Amino acid sequence: MDQPHVIVLFGAMGDLARRKLLPGLMNLFEAGLLGQSSIVGTSLEEVDTELFVKFAREAIDEFGKGTLDEARWGPFAAMLTYVPQSAGPAAIADAVRAAETDLAADGEEVRRLHYLSVPPTAALDVVRQLDEAGLVERSRIIMEKPFGTDLASAKILNGRLHEVFDEAQIFRIDHFLGKEAAQNILAFRFANGLFEPIWNRNFIDHVQIDVPETLGLEGRTRFYEGTGAYRDMVVTHLMQVVAFMAMEPPTSLAPGPISDEKLKVFRSMRAIEPHNVVRGQYDGYRDHPEAADDSDTETFVALKVEIDNWRWAGVPFFMRTGKKLAEGARIISIAFKEPPLTMFPAGSNVGTQGPDHLTFDLADQSKMSLSFYGKRPGPGMKLEKLSMQFATHDTATSSSVLEAYERLIHDAMRGDHTLFTSADGIETLWDLSRPLLTDPPPVRAYAPGSWGPNAIHQLIAPQAWRLPFERSWRDPNKLAQ
Repeated sequence: MDQPHVIVLFGAMGDLARRKLLPGLMNLFEAGLLGQSSIVGTSLEEVDTELFVKFAREAIDEFGKGTLDEARWGPFAAMLTYVPQSAGPAAIADAVRAAETDLAADGEEVRRLHYLSVPPTAALDVVRQLDEAGLVERSRIIMEKPFGTDLASAKILNGRLHEVFDEAQIFRIDHFLGKEAAQNILAFRFANGLFEPIWNRNFIDHVQIDVPETLGLEGRTRFYEGTGAYRDMVVTHLMQVVAFMAMEPPTSLAPGPISDEKLKVFRSMRAIEPHNVVRGQYDGYRDHPEAADDSDTETFVALKVEIDNWRWAGVPFFMRTGKKLAEGARIISIAFKEPPLTMFPAGSNVGTQGPDHLTFDLADQSKMSLSFYGKRPGPGMKLEKLSMQFATHDTATSSSVLEAYERLIHDAMRGDHTLFTSADGIETLWDLSRPLLTDPPPVRAYAPGSWGPNAIHQLIAPQAWRLPFERSWRDPNKLAQ
């Protein structure tokens, strides 16, 4: 980092801080990417710095990397300070300025990064606190999803934010785009002459983005009752992935040009019509104490999106995500158009396993697979589906992979908006969502452990959903034996 930073972590004793943020900050510190920094935690819990340091150590012990001995822990623990929310904005300001005084001993200007790991309903209260505390200058602010629940609320939220912070100071986080695999899409598309010429409607039949989850909504029911799967996952995550998949080549891989091209994709999308959406709710959801007896909240959503521009007209983008499904995965699958196959004899198996696919696995360790037909060794013309696969963990530099939150915190400290969502982008997506939100289709029941309501098959017909895969990822350890 070029400048020292004070990181103010709101919600510092919450679940996200425990699982991701504190372990991520520790990893950035040990990787030398945090620079000269101090961390000021604040939350509703009435504890002191000593107890916060204990909480942080337990979190990093459980969710961090490697064995945490005193030699590793001591330097990071020295960066931590805690102020309870009940102490008020002035106390937070005093803690920040005390940390800045220590960091500015060599005369460098100290920047501030405010991470709002708080419920959406509390975000504007935190913004007001920062304003009252005089902590807006030299600062950047990271905000968690969702960014509003419709167009009107998004405009109000952005308007209130812009009363205090400039757009250049605001970082709306989407951890999907922080993953190595999501950024690999840009490298794969734009650095290879083999693929960029065929990345269009002339060669691609359809695209699927599949993010099923096996977990239910225990502990998050109240949040979901006012949100649902579409607002929680599609607008803030899956649409951003679509933009990476569909955008035109930017003039450079700088934040401005990439944001411009993503916004063009959103502006080229057709409105999300109810007949192109399937909403589902898993059996037993209404039994949760905080769920209404007649709740219409969707815990599952599948939809078809159409991008009406020269590159993608006629190519449907299908998305599916939900809770308590059969498997957990984060997959992008691109199906290529099939060539004429009449030259192959009957019984050759050509075309029987679907079209050729390019698949991205959006796990923290990136994987890609290209499937195609090849001849089976032996007499006659028998074909079988083959694949070429790549995994980041097979490379010599796999230890350098940053987890999504680590990368995004580091980018925000550097002022890099490349992987973050703009106000224009989020408002455009809410505008496109108006037909669906005004007249949503009814929720359909589905059994926990299934792949969602049966209506998803009519949505995608004559194509078929790719999950579950007909082939699994190869295990390089087994191949080596």
